[in-house]
Amino acid sequence: MRKIVFSGILVLRNAKYEGSLYETQYISRQAGVQLCNLRCRYCFYDDVSNSRACKNMGLLSHEMAKELIEKAFAATGDGGSVHFLFQGGEPTLAGLDFFRFFLETERSMQRKISVFHSIQTNGICLDEEWASFFKTNSFLVGVSLDGTRENHDLYRMDAAGQGTWDKVTSTIALLDAYGVETNLLCVVTGQLARKPQRAFKSLCELGRHDLQFIPCLDPLDTIGGQAYSLMPEHYGRFLCGVFDAWYDQLQRGNYVSVRNFEDYLRILLGMPPTSCASSGSCGHYLTVEGDGSLYPCDFYVLDEWKLGDLSHCTVEDALDSPVSRMFLEQGRKRPAECAACAYQPLCRGGCKRDWDAAGNNRFCTAYRQFFAYALPRLQTAARFLAQQNR
Repeated sequence: MRKIVFSGILVLRNAKYEGSLYETQYISRQAGVQLCNLRCRYCFYDDVSNSRACKNMGLLSHEMAKELIEKAFAATGDGGSVHFLFQGGEPTLAGLDFFRFFLETERSMQRKISVFHSIQTNGICLDEEWASFFKTNSFLVGVSLDGTRENHDLYRMDAAGQGTWDKVTSTIALLDAYGVETNLLCVVTGQLARKPQRAFKSLCELGRHDLQFIPCLDPLDTIGGQAYSLMPEHYGRFLCGVFDAWYDQLQRGNYVSVRNFEDYLRILLGMPPTSCASSGSCGHYLTVEGDGSLYPCDFYVLDEWKLGDLSHCTVEDALDSPVSRMFLEQGRKRPAECAACAYQPLCRGGCKRDWDAAGNNRFCTAYRQFFAYALPRLQTAARFLAQQNR
């Protein structure tokens, strides 16, 4: 059996790619500002789309969605699984009828395959009809919310330049009321990094949700210089501060799932991490753009990394293409400084998108600072959780 993921995220299982993760992100994609209802100041995808010959690849049509499903299922053996993850831009701008069509098309083609669905959204368009749909169809919903009202409204604004904290937190409450599985994605800017415990507390006050903190990305081929730029020393202090608050909750008998820490706990317990950034290499991912173009990662939806398109190639063709193999080969290389680092077994070099021109992870000092500070308690937490799960 093998696992593939389509975005949708497509997760396939078969012998050829045993042990590899394929994540095909269907990005209804809503590239850049034209197909998003927010104007986030740090939008990495707007920066990426500005670096391509074609900035806006539009919304995935019904015909292309059908082809995506057909080819995802064709690449999946009986007993395997497919996971569609919808991202953007803002994927809900495709409309609820599109998602109904997508699931109806899946059911009309269904074989002995498990199908899972996730969506990453800013939450602005969601109402009771959306919430009911997500609950009925077992969607995992990721909502973007940047820690505190002050920080969120500074960077995540609507087209009129107004902050969106109130609307997004109301959406989270609505999803909770409908029993939708919801997690929160927080972008760590330079400003938010100064308030780690406040950010953690603010998110926890919204209810019981899995949390993920990701460092804010500078524009391609640049480091620093933006109002939102996150310096390594600030990120290191942020991770330490959030860890203190997280560990305090654990000691009180309240386990809060923070993906950043959970990956390290899994590694300490001899389990595979859940993210490619913690795995020591890039995964086999397929990002599907609105026009059917295929790419190896949603951070690299660039002309030089195009693997093909749905109309003219299969999933296997794209994943086995020379460009895909080159991307994976580059992703297996680790920064030279990792070889002598005591924390390499946990850190594993991090995400390729964080590497500078010399091939070093620009947040290396942040991770060293964090592990030096938190590792003994991480090990204690791992032992405690292992005992609790016996």
